[in-house]
Amino acid sequence: MVEGRWDLTIHDVNGDYPSWVDLSPQEGWFVGRFGSARPIPTISLTENSVEWALPKQYEGRESDLQFTGTLTEDGISGTTTNDSGEVVQWSGRKAPALPSTDSPVWGDVISLVQSDLSNWHPRSPEWTNQWSITANGLENAGVGTDLITRDTFGDFRLVAEYRYPKGSNSGIYLRGRYEFQILDDHGHEPTVGSSAAIYGFLIPSENAVHAHDEWNTAEITLLGRFITVVLNGKTVIENAEIPGITGGALESREDLPGPIFVQGDHGPVTFRKLDLYPRI
Repeated sequence: MVEGRWDLTIHDVNGDYPSWVDLSPQEGWFVGRFGSARPIPTISLTENSVEWALPKQYEGRESDLQFTGTLTEDGISGTTTNDSGEVVQWSGRKAPALPSTDSPVWGDVISLVQSDLSNWHPRSPEWTNQWSITANGLENAGVGTDLITRDTFGDFRLVAEYRYPKGSNSGIYLRGRYEFQILDDHGHEPTVGSSAAIYGFLIPSENAVHAHDEWNTAEITLLGRFITVVLNGKTVIENAEIPGITGGALESREDLPGPIFVQGDHGPVTFRKLDLYPRI
């Protein structure tokens, strides 16, 4: 059956990248290479095939995005066009349910902020690496590459202490797929793109972030695809389901463990603590 959530891979001529779609005849949703989840205004579903189209968001093109696909033995596959107008293939796997876990037991803490960067690697080696260990912690001095842990994780509790200068924007990608948003928006109404949001999907109940240049503490518990976020002592997301990956994710295999990565391609940020407690 075509209807449902799918973890997609677009097989572009310049390399694969992840995507995600919720194929529903009532209200479909799509996540592209970058950006937020967006509704699909035009969708046609049968038992074994699908066509959908939607306007561009951050894609470098003038035309709409258009997808055609059919069921296969392994999932779903079809064709679309890239920003240059070339026809490319895509494939998808049914998104796993990833239920939550009651009463998890946490293992010993793994401190991701260490004395050097040996436990991390840059996402884009061709970009400038602005990350370093300073007296303040793990610090990104300016726009440059993202930074990815060498280890991968399943379910965990993460305690992050961070701050940023005026106007900055960053994020923590959980399992490399779901972005916890970091943004200088103290005093603003919460949205799917505000501080402590799971970008594009989950809106915090309130904006609990401090003003820029002040330290914040986020406690993030991820069990399956269900997340709880406590920001500066206030529970702003409680055991909520993350429907799918965030734009900018490393890949779309939601059934697998993944790394933590911190976003460096938007602005400066400093983490004085990133302590992860894996579920055992």
